[in-house]
Amino acid sequence: MTSTTAGPPRTAPRRRSTLTLVIVFLVSLAPVLAAVVFYLNPQWWPRDGSNYGTLIEPQRDLPTPAQLPLATLDGQPYDLRQLRGKWLLMAADGGACPESCARKLFIIRNSHASQGKNVDRVARIWFITDDAPVPQKVLDAYVGTVMVRARPEQLAAFLLDGGANAAPTAAPAAGTGTGSVNNATAAPAAALAGPMWLADPLGHLMLQFPADADPVKVRGDLSKLIYNSRIG
Repeated sequence: MTSTTAGPPRTAPRRRSTLTLVIVFLVSLAPVLAAVVFYLNPQWWPRDGSNYGTLIEPQRDLPTPAQLPLATLDGQPYDLRQLRGKWLLMAADGGACPESCARKLFIIRNSHASQGKNVDRVARIWFITDDAPVPQKVLDAYVGTVMVRARPEQLAAFLLDGGANAAPTAAPAAGTGTGSVNNATAAPAAALAGPMWLADPLGHLMLQFPADADPVKVRGDLSKLIYNSRIG
């Protein structure tokens, strides 16, 4: 009678299979990790001048409701951070929305709409910097834009680097009770009314576009960032 003795279990193929799965997982994860690292470190971005908007450094996070109280048009509080996870196109202006304001809303609406299958990755916001009523034609034309009221001096602390880019305020007239309030808000409101901004899905203020921005170039920046990003 011939007896056979079982040899040790063959584990090498199983180990190779596990190693292959680990390698595939790491390769798949690498672009996501790289995107996160580069968004958190804009100083590493290539300076090839290809962006139309100006890169904001240092980055500023979306403010909390305590830092920037916001209210919807019907007076309800609004937390800007609920839009994290989306690219945010932002503009600021008074509620009367003159032609220059309407132009900005038009640009951010069309830049948003032009993203095709990526349209759900973008949101647009209009910060209204006074208590003026918004014309009905503006409400109708820009349905889908988040419209919230904000005090301009508080908004400037977020969008204008602590208000450093706002023009200095004039001294209030002697003996006036409301002049100081009006003067304190007039300069940041005027400074805010020019540019537009873009925040990334991680909640970082990222780019500032100039006053009288080229709509084609704004759209190009947004499209390029969305196409190259796995975030948001």
